[in-house]
Amino acid sequence: MGMEIERKFLLEHYPESLIETGELAVKSEQRIEQTYLAMDDNEELRIRRIEDLATGDVSYTHTFKRGNGLVREEVEYAISESIYSQVAAAFGFTPLTKNRVTADWYGRTIEIDIYDQVQLTVLEVEFASLEEANAFAAPSWFGEDISSQKRYSNKTVWKQLQGEKWLGK
Repeated sequence: MGMEIERKFLLEHYPESLIETGELAVKSEQRIEQTYLAMDDNEELRIRRIEDLATGDVSYTHTFKRGNGLVREEVEYAISESIYSQVAAAFGFTPLTKNRVTADWYGRTIEIDIYDQVQLTVLEVEFASLEEANAFAAPSWFGEDISSQKRYSNKTVWKQLQGEKWLGK
């Protein structure tokens, strides 16, 4: 399994002025729909439909994650549109939808997720090691560090979106 080491921040305002000044260079924008198939406190299994908004290319993934907080195990691989559609239809859940803006900020890649169904914008930064993640000094415009706050995790937001349907009622 690969390791995902990331910190998340609650972005209060989209950094339009930083884009205009060139401090933040947008590299891509994607439209993401994701649905969770199974989860517990420590593991999750999800599928995603990802559309590149510049090219229109669409890809589909299946992902398994284990762990919480800054460091998690992650296995992700491509699946076909047919498999994605069959699995999504079989479960019948409402996908969590968001736009993801990937940008370069002084040589570091950041991802900004702008959610549709909830008023939430999150900035993520991935790191090569836990030491690097802990040593990272985020600028104030990143907002509050929410890396360890489960209420902002994708799976928590998705679960709330499902309501009683997720509970099997």
